[in-house]
Amino acid sequence: GKESSLDNAIEMAALTLASAKRPIIYGLSSTECGAVASCVELAEITGGVLDNTSSVCHGPTILALQQVGESKASLGEVKNRADLVVFWGANPSDSHIRHFVRYSVTPKGLYIPDGRRGRYIVSLDVRETKTSRIADQFVKVDHGGDFELLLALRAVVRGSKITEDVSGVPAEVIRVLVKRMKKAKMGVIFFGLGLTQSEGRHMNIDAAVGLVSELNHHTKFVLTPMRGHFNVAGANAVTTWQTGYPYAVDFARGYPRYNPGEYTAVDMLARGEPDAAIIIASDPVSTFPSDAAKHLAKIPTITLDQKVTPTTMLSKVVIPVATAGIEVAGTAYRMDGFSLSLKKVVEPHTGIKSDREVLEMIIKRVKSLKEDT
Repeated sequence: GKESSLDNAIEMAALTLASAKRPIIYGLSSTECGAVASCVELAEITGGVLDNTSSVCHGPTILALQQVGESKASLGEVKNRADLVVFWGANPSDSHIRHFVRYSVTPKGLYIPDGRRGRYIVSLDVRETKTSRIADQFVKVDHGGDFELLLALRAVVRGSKITEDVSGVPAEVIRVLVKRMKKAKMGVIFFGLGLTQSEGRHMNIDAAVGLVSELNHHTKFVLTPMRGHFNVAGANAVTTWQTGYPYAVDFARGYPRYNPGEYTAVDMLARGEPDAAIIIASDPVSTFPSDAAKHLAKIPTITLDQKVTPTTMLSKVVIPVATAGIEVAGTAYRMDGFSLSLKKVVEPHTGIKSDREVLEMIIKRVKSLKEDT
């Protein structure tokens, strides 16, 4: 592609979005909350669809928690109190490098003065992982067997007797694990994409919430999703407080409508619906199924990113932006829902603006184009 000035890029982006009948705005989870708010405004004025990366990771978690609620705690509480830590379908050794050291496995807490020795770590997964190797106990679960195992654990907590294996886990192992869960001073289940993106999806989380609420009759137990990108929780939070919904929000009628499966980016692109796309702080071409990624290549795609990715390579307009939390200050949400201030550490390159500033410029131009027509 050829280089052009920022003003030209903004103009091309604005023209594309203003004339689109079904634009989609996607990404948002690796930027700060102000930029997310601007994306909501952009979706509203273009009558587009707004979706963030949780539609391909913890979307099912949100669906389940909307139905049944959740029992949660901050990561500080986990560090200070949890003597039983369960990782279910999650492998933080690879996905959340600092999690073990700072919150869940080795840190000394107020009521866990021995650190690692004061905690019992259980890993439940379909295969051995780095996490299962450091755990005190590894429980191998059959593929797609999470839902049945969660229900079996819940039944045993309630006092039911089980004699048969469930999902490849021996009855004895289930009984011993339940005994350990009931005896814990405080227990936590951290769950990952192994639970949300396998068979069962949101029903798995529903069952996990059920297990945790049953355990709360005996001791203190909480449930925490292992969120991925540094501000994916913030993308959900901001979208929710501005539209009422966390992701997959459609503004085609001028007001927000919510329907995961219909207004989620992967589904829309696979159906070939959008006629333009703006991608912020995300790389869907690398992560989406091929039919969805192919449609992005067919339509005018605008990408805001600070690095070269497969998505920027097939975009019509690429606007380089400053990195949130390094070159720009802002706010981001941690996986437990705590908001943190991101500080600015270094100056961005000359002429490089933040996601929010670029989006504000596009919004201003789209508004004037819409007024002219």
